[in-house]
Amino acid sequence: MGKRTPLYDQHLALGAKIVDFGGWDMPLHYGSQVEEHHQVRRDCGVFDVSHMTVIDIGGPQAGDYLRRLLANDVARLGEAEALYSAMLNVQGGVLDDLIVYRTEGGYRLVVNAGTRDKDLAWMRQQAEGFDVLIAEQADLAMLAIQGPHARVKAAGLVPQGFSELILDLPPFTGKAEGAWFVARTGYSGEDGIEIILPAEEAADFFGELVGAGISPIGLGARDTLRLEAGLNLYGQDMDESVSPLSANMGWTIAWQPPGRDFIGRAAVERQLASAEKPPRLVGLVLEERGVLRAHQVVRVNGFGDGEITSGSFSPTLGKSIALARVPAQTAERAEVEIRGKWYPVRVVQPTFVRHGKVLV
Repeated sequence: MGKRTPLYDQHLALGAKIVDFGGWDMPLHYGSQVEEHHQVRRDCGVFDVSHMTVIDIGGPQAGDYLRRLLANDVARLGEAEALYSAMLNVQGGVLDDLIVYRTEGGYRLVVNAGTRDKDLAWMRQQAEGFDVLIAEQADLAMLAIQGPHARVKAAGLVPQGFSELILDLPPFTGKAEGAWFVARTGYSGEDGIEIILPAEEAADFFGELVGAGISPIGLGARDTLRLEAGLNLYGQDMDESVSPLSANMGWTIAWQPPGRDFIGRAAVERQLASAEKPPRLVGLVLEERGVLRAHQVVRVNGFGDGEITSGSFSPTLGKSIALARVPAQTAERAEVEIRGKWYPVRVVQPTFVRHGKVLV
């Protein structure tokens, strides 16, 4: 038996198929993964993401500490703003990817569930010499309400002041309203919000959302939605052996000012200066019948082999798509080995769908 979120009993009552996900018993789907995917693209749905780890960083040197810990620069953040960042090791590999919010009292980080213990140990180790407080908020739950109608529908189910916050919140920001925290980041390629709230209040609010017609969505659709949006999944598309330059995350590195010595900076700078360009993460589209899966070999004529990191059937495109790490020189075409046969694939920018629009 794995760890369970405060909504576990509701998932069972709604007929969810429960699977292990990073040591958590989580809903894969509630009947049809494909229908749940379309529901988010066309309307909205609610995900239980209470397995994610929420960590608050406070103290007089919280900003200095995070400017050392993270490849992106929290000095860029105004009040209530958020940014996406990698947390790197000394060798320049990705220990985790995360969202950090600037809050009234400091900073709030949301990190991956499967890396919780590793992340907390690393963060506490790197805090030596800084006057900071690192506090995991294990008594909180998190719901992600995603889709083109998500904010309007969610706003209709909360008190007026809270409703206005949901409707007015700009993208990539997060604000507290009492014990609740509302953010607008997302992991689906659609608009929406995340609500972090006390665990004891989560079941009632989840029930109100579902009762109002906001469909519960499982991990299966969450994965195909994020894949269509070209969003990485830690442990598949990158890990501590992979540079952010090889995970389509170079844009998350804040190189200015030059004197900010974030962990991993020297290693990534050496990669940039090397004559041998690192592999890069691209999108693949299979035009023929078949399914692209993680770890399938990608052959690039004249430049060597790569590998699919994430792959699946795309319900929106009606085709199989993938993210793949391939030689830097890869152009517009490649081949993938599926069950001993080679199939041609189109190489594209790794964003297939955003806000309901097909981009490839």
